[in-house]
Amino acid sequence: MSNTHAAHVDRRVILFILCLAVLIAQVDTSVVNLAVHAIGVGLHAPLPALQWVLDSYNLSYAALLMTGGTLADLLGRRRVLQAGAAVFVLGSLLAGLAPDIAALIAGRVLAGVGAALLLPASLALIRVIWNDPHERAHAVGVWAGTNGAALAIGPTLGGWLIQTVGWRSVFLLIVPIGLVVSAWAPHAIPESRDAQGRRVDLPGQLSGGVFLAALAVAAIAHHLLLPAIGVALLAALLFVRAERRAGAGAMIPLPLLRNARLAVANGVAMAMTFGMYGVLFLLPIVWQRGGVLGASGAGLALLPMSLAFVALSHRSGPWSVRFGVRRLMAGGMALIGAGIAVLAATRAGQPLWRAETGLFLTGVGMALNTGPVLAAAVATVEPARAGTASAMVNTARMIGATLGVGVLGSVFASGGGAGAGFRAAMSIGAVVVFAGALLATLIRTELQHMP
Repeated sequence: MSNTHAAHVDRRVILFILCLAVLIAQVDTSVVNLAVHAIGVGLHAPLPALQWVLDSYNLSYAALLMTGGTLADLLGRRRVLQAGAAVFVLGSLLAGLAPDIAALIAGRVLAGVGAALLLPASLALIRVIWNDPHERAHAVGVWAGTNGAALAIGPTLGGWLIQTVGWRSVFLLIVPIGLVVSAWAPHAIPESRDAQGRRVDLPGQLSGGVFLAALAVAAIAHHLLLPAIGVALLAALLFVRAERRAGAGAMIPLPLLRNARLAVANGVAMAMTFGMYGVLFLLPIVWQRGGVLGASGAGLALLPMSLAFVALSHRSGPWSVRFGVRRLMAGGMALIGAGIAVLAATRAGQPLWRAETGLFLTGVGMALNTGPVLAAAVATVEPARAGTASAMVNTARMIGATLGVGVLGSVFASGGGAGAGFRAAMSIGAVVVFAGALLATLIRTELQHMP
Protein backbone atom coordinates (compact mmCIF):
# COMPACT_ATOMS: atom_id res chain seq x y z
CA MET A 1 0.00 0.00 0.00
CA SER A 2 1.42 3.38 -1.00
CA ASN A 3 1.91 6.17 1.51
CA THR A 4 -0.60 8.28 -0.39
CA HIS A 5 -3.18 5.53 -0.26
CA ALA A 6 -2.45 4.86 3.42
CA ALA A 7 -2.94 8.54 4.19
CA HIS A 8 -6.18 8.45 2.23
CA VAL A 9 -7.41 5.43 4.19
CA ASP A 10 -6.36 7.07 7.47
CA ARG A 11 -8.28 10.21 6.62
CA ARG A 12 -11.37 8.18 5.80
CA VAL A 13 -11.14 6.61 9.25
CA ILE A 14 -10.63 10.03 10.83
CA LEU A 15 -13.67 11.43 9.02
CA PHE A 16 -15.74 8.44 10.14
CA ILE A 17 -14.80 9.10 13.78
CA LEU A 18 -15.57 12.81 13.45
CA CYS A 19 -18.95 12.02 11.91
CA LEU A 20 -19.71 9.66 14.81
CA ALA A 21 -18.99 12.58 17.15
CA VAL A 22 -21.56 14.73 15.34
CA LEU A 23 -24.02 11.85 15.21
CA ILE A 24 -24.16 11.28 18.97
CA ALA A 25 -24.89 14.96 19.61
CA GLN A 26 -27.52 15.35 16.88
CA VAL A 27 -29.34 12.02 17.29
CA ASP A 28 -29.56 12.67 21.03
CA THR A 29 -31.23 16.03 20.41
CA SER A 30 -33.81 14.73 17.93
CA VAL A 31 -34.66 11.63 19.97
CA VAL A 32 -35.22 13.39 23.30
CA ASN A 33 -38.05 15.47 21.83
CA LEU A 34 -39.99 12.24 21.29
CA ALA A 35 -39.16 10.90 24.73
CA VAL A 36 -40.45 13.92 26.67
CA HIS A 37 -44.01 12.60 27.06
CA ALA A 38 -42.83 9.18 28.26
CA ILE A 39 -40.35 10.81 30.66
CA GLY A 40 -43.14 12.93 32.13
CA VAL A 41 -45.30 9.86 32.72
CA GLY A 42 -42.44 7.69 34.01
CA LEU A 43 -40.96 10.25 36.42
CA HIS A 44 -44.23 12.08 37.22
CA ALA A 45 -42.71 15.32 35.97
CA PRO A 46 -44.72 18.49 35.15
CA LEU A 47 -44.28 20.41 31.90
CA PRO A 48 -41.78 23.01 33.24
CA ALA A 49 -39.47 20.17 34.33
CA LEU A 50 -39.80 18.60 30.89
CA GLN A 51 -38.83 21.94 29.33
CA TRP A 52 -35.63 21.82 31.37
CA VAL A 53 -34.89 18.31 30.05
CA LEU A 54 -34.39 19.95 26.64
CA ASP A 55 -33.22 23.41 27.68
CA SER A 56 -30.58 22.24 30.16
CA TYR A 57 -28.78 20.60 27.23
CA ASN A 58 -29.33 23.56 24.89
CA LEU A 59 -28.19 26.00 27.57
CA SER A 60 -24.93 24.30 28.57
CA TYR A 61 -24.13 23.70 24.90
CA ALA A 62 -24.77 27.34 23.93
CA ALA A 63 -22.96 28.76 26.95
CA LEU A 64 -19.78 26.72 26.44
CA LEU A 65 -19.60 26.43 22.65
CA MET A 66 -17.11 29.25 22.12
CA THR A 67 -14.95 28.22 25.07
CA GLY A 68 -14.99 24.66 23.73
CA GLY A 69 -13.34 25.88 20.53
CA THR A 70 -10.72 27.82 22.49
CA LEU A 71 -9.92 24.82 24.67
CA ALA A 72 -9.46 22.69 21.56
CA ASP A 73 -6.86 25.14 20.24
CA LEU A 74 -5.10 25.41 23.61
CA LEU A 75 -5.09 21.82 24.88
CA GLY A 76 -5.21 19.86 21.64
CA ARG A 77 -8.16 19.20 19.34
CA ARG A 78 -8.00 15.40 19.60
CA ARG A 79 -7.71 15.53 23.39
CA VAL A 80 -10.72 17.83 23.70
CA LEU A 81 -12.67 15.63 21.27
CA GLN A 82 -11.95 12.62 23.50
CA ALA A 83 -12.89 14.55 26.62
CA GLY A 84 -16.12 15.73 25.00
CA ALA A 85 -17.08 12.18 24.07
CA ALA A 86 -16.31 10.97 27.61
CA VAL A 87 -18.37 13.75 29.21
CA PHE A 88 -21.22 13.04 26.80
CA VAL A 89 -21.13 9.35 27.79
CA LEU A 90 -21.26 10.26 31.50
CA GLY A 91 -24.19 12.59 30.90
CA SER A 92 -26.05 9.98 28.88
CA LEU A 93 -25.48 7.32 31.56
CA LEU A 94 -26.76 9.65 34.27
CA ALA A 95 -29.83 10.52 32.21
CA GLY A 96 -30.55 6.92 31.24
CA LEU A 97 -30.26 5.64 34.83
CA ALA A 98 -31.80 8.70 36.50
CA PRO A 99 -34.05 7.88 39.50
CA ASP A 100 -35.81 11.25 39.27
CA ILE A 101 -36.21 14.27 37.01
CA ALA A 102 -33.50 16.30 38.80
CA ALA A 103 -30.87 13.64 38.08
CA LEU A 104 -32.01 13.42 34.47
CA ILE A 105 -31.68 17.18 34.02
CA ALA A 106 -28.18 17.04 35.56
CA GLY A 107 -27.30 14.36 33.01
CA ARG A 108 -28.56 16.58 30.22
CA VAL A 109 -26.37 19.46 31.45
CA LEU A 110 -23.34 17.16 31.28
CA ALA A 111 -24.30 16.00 27.78
CA GLY A 112 -24.50 19.64 26.67
CA VAL A 113 -21.00 20.27 28.05
CA GLY A 114 -19.79 17.24 26.09
CA ALA A 115 -21.37 18.54 22.88
CA ALA A 116 -19.76 21.96 23.38
CA LEU A 117 -16.36 20.22 23.48
CA LEU A 118 -17.04 17.67 20.74
CA LEU A 119 -18.37 19.73 17.88
CA PRO A 120 -15.89 22.63 17.67
CA ALA A 121 -12.97 20.20 18.07
CA SER A 122 -14.26 17.93 15.31
CA LEU A 123 -14.65 20.80 12.82
CA ALA A 124 -11.24 22.22 13.78
CA LEU A 125 -9.64 18.83 13.11
CA ILE A 126 -11.08 18.82 9.60
CA ARG A 127 -9.60 22.28 9.06
CA VAL A 128 -6.07 21.22 10.03
CA ILE A 129 -5.98 17.66 8.61
CA TRP A 130 -7.45 18.38 5.14
CA ASN A 131 -5.04 20.91 3.63
CA ASP A 132 -6.41 20.92 0.08
CA PRO A 133 -9.44 23.28 -0.10
CA HIS A 134 -11.44 20.99 -2.41
CA GLU A 135 -10.82 17.89 -0.30
CA ARG A 136 -11.62 19.90 2.82
CA ALA A 137 -14.89 21.08 1.29
CA HIS A 138 -15.83 17.47 0.59
CA ALA A 139 -14.93 16.46 4.17
CA VAL A 140 -16.99 19.33 5.62
CA GLY A 141 -19.88 18.35 3.37
CA VAL A 142 -19.82 14.77 4.65
CA TRP A 143 -19.47 16.02 8.24
CA ALA A 144 -22.39 18.44 7.83
CA GLY A 145 -24.46 15.79 6.04
CA THR A 146 -24.32 13.70 9.20
CA ASN A 147 -26.57 16.33 10.80
CA GLY A 148 -29.20 15.64 8.16
CA ALA A 149 -28.82 11.89 8.56
CA ALA A 150 -29.32 12.29 12.31
CA LEU A 151 -32.57 14.18 11.69
CA ALA A 152 -33.87 11.23 9.68
CA ILE A 153 -32.49 8.44 11.90
CA GLY A 154 -33.32 9.97 15.27
CA PRO A 155 -37.13 10.17 15.16
CA THR A 156 -37.68 6.75 13.56
CA LEU A 157 -35.18 4.83 15.70
CA GLY A 158 -36.02 6.81 18.83
CA GLY A 159 -39.76 6.37 18.47
CA TRP A 160 -39.37 2.61 18.06
CA LEU A 161 -37.05 2.37 21.08
CA ILE A 162 -39.34 4.42 23.32
CA GLN A 163 -42.35 2.31 22.43
CA THR A 164 -40.64 -1.11 22.62
CA VAL A 165 -37.81 -0.74 25.17
CA GLY A 166 -38.64 2.44 27.10
CA TRP A 167 -37.47 6.05 27.22
CA ARG A 168 -34.23 5.27 29.08
CA SER A 169 -32.94 3.43 26.02
CA VAL A 170 -32.65 6.64 23.96
CA PHE A 171 -29.97 7.93 26.35
CA LEU A 172 -28.18 4.61 26.84
CA LEU A 173 -28.03 4.09 23.05
CA ILE A 174 -25.46 6.92 22.87
CA VAL A 175 -23.07 5.31 25.37
CA PRO A 176 -21.36 2.68 23.15
CA ILE A 177 -20.99 5.16 20.26
CA GLY A 178 -19.39 7.74 22.55
CA LEU A 179 -17.03 5.11 23.97
CA VAL A 180 -15.96 4.17 20.43
CA VAL A 181 -15.13 7.82 19.64
CA SER A 182 -13.20 8.30 22.88
CA ALA A 183 -11.25 5.04 22.57
CA TRP A 184 -10.56 5.10 18.82
CA ALA A 185 -9.54 8.77 18.47
CA PRO A 186 -6.01 8.53 20.02
CA HIS A 187 -5.10 5.65 17.69
CA ALA A 188 -6.38 7.24 14.46
CA ILE A 189 -6.27 11.04 14.80
CA PRO A 190 -3.03 13.07 15.01
CA GLU A 191 -2.91 15.69 17.73
CA SER A 192 -2.84 19.39 16.86
CA ARG A 193 -3.00 22.62 18.80
CA ASP A 194 -2.40 26.33 18.23
CA ALA A 195 -2.13 28.24 21.49
CA GLN A 196 -0.72 31.43 19.96
CA GLY A 197 -2.66 34.39 21.31
CA ARG A 198 -5.42 32.14 22.70
CA ARG A 199 -6.60 31.95 26.29
CA VAL A 200 -9.81 31.13 28.10
CA ASP A 201 -11.79 34.30 28.78
CA LEU A 202 -13.10 33.25 32.19
CA PRO A 203 -14.88 36.52 33.13
CA GLY A 204 -16.57 36.59 29.72
CA GLN A 205 -17.51 32.91 30.01
CA LEU A 206 -19.03 33.32 33.49
CA SER A 207 -21.00 36.48 32.74
CA GLY A 208 -22.16 35.10 29.37
CA GLY A 209 -23.27 31.85 30.98
CA VAL A 210 -25.23 33.69 33.68
CA PHE A 211 -26.88 35.82 30.99
CA LEU A 212 -28.07 32.76 29.04
CA ALA A 213 -29.20 30.92 32.17
CA ALA A 214 -31.20 33.94 33.32
CA LEU A 215 -32.92 34.15 29.92
CA ALA A 216 -33.92 30.48 30.16
CA VAL A 217 -35.27 30.95 33.71
CA ALA A 218 -37.26 33.99 32.56
CA ALA A 219 -38.78 31.97 29.71
CA ILE A 220 -39.79 28.93 31.80
CA ALA A 221 -40.39 30.13 35.39
CA HIS A 222 -42.98 32.91 35.19
CA HIS A 223 -42.86 33.64 38.94
CA LEU A 224 -39.17 34.52 38.53
CA LEU A 225 -39.62 36.59 35.37
CA LEU A 226 -38.66 40.04 36.70
CA PRO A 227 -35.70 38.93 38.86
CA ALA A 228 -34.41 36.77 36.00
CA ILE A 229 -34.60 39.66 33.53
CA GLY A 230 -32.77 41.86 36.04
CA VAL A 231 -30.00 39.28 36.40
CA ALA A 232 -29.79 38.92 32.60
CA LEU A 233 -29.37 42.68 32.11
CA LEU A 234 -26.69 42.89 34.81
CA ALA A 235 -24.86 39.89 33.34
CA ALA A 236 -24.99 41.45 29.86
CA LEU A 237 -23.40 44.65 31.17
CA LEU A 238 -20.71 42.65 32.98
CA PHE A 239 -20.07 40.65 29.80
CA VAL A 240 -19.48 43.77 27.70
CA ARG A 241 -17.20 45.18 30.40
CA ALA A 242 -15.23 41.91 30.58
CA GLU A 243 -14.81 41.77 26.79
CA ARG A 244 -13.63 45.39 26.69
CA ARG A 245 -10.99 44.66 29.33
CA ALA A 246 -9.89 41.42 27.63
CA GLY A 247 -9.06 43.25 24.39
CA ALA A 248 -7.65 40.89 21.76
CA GLY A 249 -8.06 37.92 24.12
CA ALA A 250 -11.82 38.41 24.48
CA MET A 251 -14.14 35.49 23.82
CA ILE A 252 -16.11 37.82 21.53
CA PRO A 253 -14.06 40.90 20.59
CA LEU A 254 -16.03 44.15 20.78
CA PRO A 255 -15.82 44.85 17.02
CA LEU A 256 -17.84 41.66 16.45
CA LEU A 257 -20.42 42.72 19.02
CA ARG A 258 -20.78 46.00 17.08
CA ASN A 259 -20.97 44.28 13.66
CA ALA A 260 -24.53 45.04 12.50
CA ARG A 261 -24.46 42.55 9.60
CA LEU A 262 -23.31 39.74 11.89
CA ALA A 263 -26.05 40.71 14.34
CA VAL A 264 -28.63 40.40 11.56
CA ALA A 265 -27.40 36.92 10.61
CA ASN A 266 -27.43 35.86 14.27
CA GLY A 267 -30.95 37.23 14.68
CA VAL A 268 -32.19 35.25 11.68
CA ALA A 269 -30.57 32.07 13.01
CA MET A 270 -32.12 32.63 16.42
CA ALA A 271 -35.61 33.22 15.00
CA MET A 272 -35.37 30.04 12.91
CA THR A 273 -34.52 27.74 15.82
CA PHE A 274 -37.00 29.52 18.13
CA GLY A 275 -39.86 28.32 15.94
CA MET A 276 -38.38 24.98 14.86
CA TYR A 277 -37.46 23.72 18.35
CA GLY A 278 -40.81 24.88 19.71
CA VAL A 279 -42.50 22.68 17.10
CA LEU A 280 -40.27 19.69 17.81
CA PHE A 281 -40.97 20.00 21.54
CA LEU A 282 -44.74 20.51 21.48
CA LEU A 283 -46.04 18.55 18.48
CA PRO A 284 -44.98 15.07 19.73
CA ILE A 285 -46.43 15.93 23.16
CA VAL A 286 -49.89 16.86 21.85
CA TRP A 287 -49.98 13.83 19.55
CA GLN A 288 -49.07 11.45 22.38
CA ARG A 289 -51.18 13.11 25.09
CA GLY A 290 -54.19 13.12 22.80
CA GLY A 291 -53.75 9.45 21.95
CA VAL A 292 -53.44 10.31 18.25
CA LEU A 293 -50.02 8.66 17.87
CA GLY A 294 -47.63 6.67 20.00
CA ALA A 295 -43.94 7.45 20.23
CA SER A 296 -43.13 5.35 17.16
CA GLY A 297 -45.92 6.91 15.11
CA ALA A 298 -44.93 10.42 16.20
CA GLY A 299 -41.35 9.73 15.09
CA LEU A 300 -42.53 8.64 11.65
CA ALA A 301 -44.89 11.61 11.44
CA LEU A 302 -41.96 14.01 11.91
CA LEU A 303 -40.16 12.58 8.89
CA PRO A 304 -41.60 14.99 6.26
CA MET A 305 -39.66 17.83 7.89
CA SER A 306 -36.36 15.97 8.24
CA LEU A 307 -36.53 14.34 4.80
CA ALA A 308 -37.27 17.67 3.12
CA PHE A 309 -34.28 19.16 4.90
CA VAL A 310 -31.97 16.27 3.95
CA ALA A 311 -33.15 16.21 0.32
CA LEU A 312 -32.76 19.94 -0.35
CA SER A 313 -30.10 21.33 1.99
CA HIS A 314 -27.24 20.47 -0.40
CA ARG A 315 -28.89 22.71 -3.03
CA SER A 316 -28.71 25.85 -0.89
CA GLY A 317 -25.18 26.66 -2.07
CA PRO A 318 -25.92 26.71 -5.83
CA TRP A 319 -29.24 28.45 -5.21
CA SER A 320 -27.48 31.13 -3.13
CA VAL A 321 -25.29 31.91 -6.14
CA ARG A 322 -28.26 31.89 -8.55
CA PHE A 323 -30.87 33.77 -6.51
CA GLY A 324 -28.80 35.59 -3.88
CA VAL A 325 -28.32 34.88 -0.19
CA ARG A 326 -30.83 37.50 0.93
CA ARG A 327 -33.65 36.05 -1.17
CA LEU A 328 -32.89 32.50 -0.12
CA MET A 329 -32.75 33.40 3.58
CA ALA A 330 -35.90 35.51 3.49
CA GLY A 331 -37.76 32.93 1.39
CA GLY A 332 -36.61 30.07 3.61
CA MET A 333 -37.70 31.88 6.77
CA ALA A 334 -41.05 32.74 5.17
CA LEU A 335 -41.62 29.05 4.37
CA ILE A 336 -40.75 28.03 7.94
CA GLY A 337 -43.19 30.66 9.23
CA ALA A 338 -45.88 29.44 6.82
CA GLY A 339 -45.34 25.85 7.97
CA ILE A 340 -45.70 26.78 11.63
CA ALA A 341 -48.78 28.89 10.78
CA VAL A 342 -50.32 25.79 9.16
CA LEU A 343 -49.65 23.88 12.40
CA ALA A 344 -51.34 26.70 14.33
CA ALA A 345 -54.43 26.14 12.16
CA THR A 346 -54.68 22.48 13.24
CA ARG A 347 -56.59 21.11 16.23
CA ALA A 348 -53.63 20.03 18.39
CA GLY A 349 -51.87 18.53 15.38
CA GLN A 350 -55.01 17.16 13.71
CA PRO A 351 -55.94 16.38 10.99
CA LEU A 352 -52.62 14.70 10.36
CA TRP A 353 -52.47 15.62 6.67
CA ARG A 354 -52.54 19.31 7.58
CA ALA A 355 -49.85 18.88 10.23
CA GLU A 356 -47.70 16.97 7.75
CA THR A 357 -48.08 19.81 5.25
CA GLY A 358 -46.88 22.28 7.88
CA LEU A 359 -43.91 20.07 8.74
CA PHE A 360 -42.95 19.69 5.08
CA LEU A 361 -43.01 23.46 4.52
CA THR A 362 -40.92 23.94 7.66
CA GLY A 363 -38.35 21.39 6.45
CA VAL A 364 -38.07 23.02 3.02
CA GLY A 365 -37.60 26.42 4.64
CA MET A 366 -34.89 25.07 6.94
CA ALA A 367 -33.07 23.56 3.95
CA LEU A 368 -33.12 26.91 2.12
CA ASN A 369 -32.07 29.02 5.10
CA THR A 370 -29.64 27.01 7.25
CA GLY A 371 -26.61 26.97 4.93
CA PRO A 372 -26.95 30.58 3.75
CA VAL A 373 -27.39 32.02 7.25
CA LEU A 374 -24.24 30.24 8.46
CA ALA A 375 -22.33 31.40 5.37
CA ALA A 376 -23.65 34.94 5.72
CA ALA A 377 -22.42 35.15 9.31
CA VAL A 378 -18.89 34.10 8.33
CA ALA A 379 -18.88 36.44 5.30
CA THR A 380 -19.50 39.51 7.49
CA VAL A 381 -16.02 39.33 9.05
CA GLU A 382 -12.42 39.14 7.88
CA PRO A 383 -11.02 35.59 7.40
CA ALA A 384 -9.05 35.72 10.66
CA ARG A 385 -12.32 36.00 12.60
CA ALA A 386 -14.28 33.43 10.60
CA GLY A 387 -14.04 30.79 13.35
CA THR A 388 -15.34 33.18 15.99
CA ALA A 389 -18.21 34.31 13.76
CA SER A 390 -19.12 30.68 13.06
CA ALA A 391 -19.17 29.91 16.79
CA MET A 392 -21.30 33.02 17.41
CA VAL A 393 -23.98 32.08 14.88
CA ASN A 394 -24.13 28.52 16.21
CA THR A 395 -24.46 29.90 19.73
CA ALA A 396 -27.29 32.12 18.46
CA ARG A 397 -29.01 29.03 17.04
CA MET A 398 -28.86 27.31 20.43
CA ILE A 399 -30.09 30.44 22.24
CA GLY A 400 -33.08 30.49 19.88
CA ALA A 401 -33.70 26.81 20.60
CA THR A 402 -33.54 27.40 24.36
CA LEU A 403 -35.96 30.33 24.21
CA GLY A 404 -38.29 28.54 21.77
CA VAL A 405 -38.74 25.56 24.08
CA GLY A 406 -39.04 27.84 27.12
CA VAL A 407 -41.39 30.52 25.80
CA LEU A 408 -43.60 28.40 23.55
CA GLY A 409 -43.77 25.62 26.14
CA SER A 410 -44.93 28.14 28.75
CA VAL A 411 -47.52 29.59 26.36
CA PHE A 412 -48.78 26.06 25.70
CA ALA A 413 -49.01 25.29 29.43
CA SER A 414 -50.92 28.47 30.23
CA GLY A 415 -53.26 28.16 27.23
CA GLY A 416 -56.02 26.34 29.05
CA GLY A 417 -55.94 23.07 27.12
CA ALA A 418 -53.97 21.34 24.40
CA GLY A 419 -56.00 22.85 21.55
CA ALA A 420 -55.93 26.51 22.57
CA GLY A 421 -52.47 26.32 24.13
CA PHE A 422 -50.95 24.66 21.07
CA ARG A 423 -52.61 27.13 18.71
CA ALA A 424 -51.34 30.11 20.73
CA ALA A 425 -47.80 28.71 20.95
CA MET A 426 -47.60 27.96 17.22
CA SER A 427 -49.02 31.38 16.36
CA ILE A 428 -46.31 33.12 18.38
CA GLY A 429 -43.67 30.86 16.86
CA ALA A 430 -44.86 31.77 13.36
CA VAL A 431 -44.81 35.50 14.15
CA VAL A 432 -41.21 35.31 15.43
CA VAL A 433 -40.08 33.38 12.33
CA PHE A 434 -41.84 35.84 9.99
CA ALA A 435 -40.04 38.64 11.85
CA GLY A 436 -36.82 36.74 11.10
CA ALA A 437 -37.78 36.71 7.39
CA LEU A 438 -38.10 40.50 7.46
CA LEU A 439 -34.77 40.74 9.27
CA ALA A 440 -33.15 38.63 6.54
CA THR A 441 -33.99 41.31 3.97
CA LEU A 442 -31.53 43.62 5.75
CA ILE A 443 -28.54 41.47 4.76
CA ARG A 444 -26.28 43.76 2.74
CA THR A 445 -26.17 43.48 -1.07
CA GLU A 446 -22.47 42.58 -1.19
CA LEU A 447 -23.28 39.26 0.43
CA GLN A 448 -25.64 38.28 -2.34
CA HIS A 449 -23.06 36.53 -4.50
CA MET A 450 -20.53 35.43 -1.92
CA PRO A 451 -18.76 32.18 -2.77
